[in-house]
Parts: sequence; structure tokens; C-alpha cells
Amino acid sequence: IQKRWRGYYVRKYIHNYYALKKYLEAISVNNEIVRSELQEYTEMKENEEKRKDLEKKEKEKKYQARKMHYLLSTKQIAGIYNSPFRKSPDPMELLLRTSKPLSHRQRQMRSPFACELYELPTCTRPPTFSTTPPLPPIGRQKPQGPFRDTAEVLRQRYKPLEPTLRVAASINSPLEKAREEMKRKEWRNHIHDNEFLPFSSYHKNKKYDPSVHRSGKYGQETYGIKHFREVQPKKWVADK
Repeated sequence: IQKRWRGYYVRKYIHNYYALKKYLEAISVNNEIVRSELQEYTEMKENEEKRKDLEKKEKEKKYQARKMHYLLSTKQIAGIYNSPFRKSPDPMELLLRTSKPLSHRQRQMRSPFACELYELPTCTRPPTFSTTPPLPPIGRQKPQGPFRDTAEVLRQRYKPLEPTLRVAASINSPLEKAREEMKRKEWRNHIHDNEFLPFSSYHKNKKYDPSVHRSGKYGQETYGIKHFREVQPKKWVADK
């Protein structure tokens, strides 16, 4: 009795043949619906990809036609796409007729002598560099590790220059400076050592020294020949 009851219960409520058959039929119908929708979606995507490819090829063809617009046929000479041996012109020839030529971009030519740091044309204004103060440090936590404080690092970075005595002081001592100044003064004033006194009796008793040009027997000689030649009569062979 238990065996018959267990068999009846299992076939009725656990492994129901008719319920399982109905469930499988519903699954097969659902699968057919999903498969048909996926097929439609795939066909739609393929058609869209084909349409995009055609648009891209058409756009590329139009760009090439604008770029090669100079190959268009004229009244005198036929173009390479309009061969006289063809019955009808090439489709590219018809596309060239309907397209506009591609315009060239005008490049801005920069002069190699253009002044970048100074103002043209005189370049008298010195270059101006930004003197804005540095931004304050970002308030964030100190990183873990042997790192110094951010304020201390910025203070060390932007501290003013403190040159040493060797750098700040001059190389030459005051005595050497005075000697150099005295040498320059002597070199500058050695031509005009004699003071010019026009309104005094300083030049009254002074003997006139004729110049080299006027002291010769025959007057002024040619420049560069005998201007600075010394005259020594004791070494003359004859008196003449």
C-alpha cells in the first residue's frame, strides 16, 4: 500500500508528466519568440552598419572628388575620368562636375626675425615676467614618513638671497682701486698736462717752436715720407 501510494503521490504532485509537457511547450514557444526578436535585431544592426559604411564611403568619395577637382574635364582637354574611348563618362567625372574644389587653408607665416620678448618695431620695452606671489600650500594631512613640514620647506625655498662676504665684497682692495683710478687719470690727462692760460702772461716769454712741416728748407713735404725723419748734420758725407 505504501509503495502504491508513494508512486501515485510522486506522479501526481512531484513528477507530473502533463504539467512538465505543458511547461516544456511554453519554453519552446518562448524560445521561438526570443529567437525571432534576436534575428530581427541582428538584421537591423547589420542594415545600420551597411548604411553607415555606405555613408562613409560616399563621404570619402565626395572628399576625394573635392580634392581632385583639378582633374575635371575642360572644353579643350578631356580629363582622365572622361576617356574618349568610353561610351559614357566615368561616374567620378559626374561627381567632379557636381562637387566644389577643396579650399586651401591659409597658413600664418611667422617671420624668422619676429621679436618674441620685446615689442616691435623698436624692441625698447624690456620683457615682463609674472611676479605673482606663490599660492598657499594645500591644507592636507602630513604624509607619513621622515618628511619635513610644508611651511618650513616653502620658507627655505623662497627665502631671500644672503650672499657671503666673499661674494658681496669686491675682489680688489681699496688700495688697488685707488691705484687703478690714478692710472686711468694719468692716462687720460697726460696729453694736457700744461694748463692753457690765454689771459695771463704765461706764454709771453716762451719761445716759438716751429712744427716739423715748417722747419724744413723747402716748406711742407709730402705726408708719410719725411715728416718724422731726424736731421743730423754731423753724419753728413758732404756739406750740401
